[in-house]
Amino acid sequence: MEGLALAIGIVFGLAAFGAAIGNSLVISKTIDGVARQPEARSSLMGIMFLGLGLVEAVPIIAVAIGFMLYGKL
Repeated sequence: MEGLALAIGIVFGLAAFGAAIGNSLVISKTIDGVARQPEARSSLMGIMFLGLGLVEAVPIIAVAIGFMLYGKL
């Protein structure tokens, strides 16, 4: 049982770490794009928010899986 609790903690931590890296990459590339073409800002911002939503979906799924594992404790 202790191993499952440790696995749940690792799942939560890696999900948060992966989301932080993904969000920072998406935002930095958007800033680069706006710096190169300021007139495309609104288009790039829309695509950025879509990308952030997709990146954030993965840790939400990981948390759901972690809670399903927690139910088995």
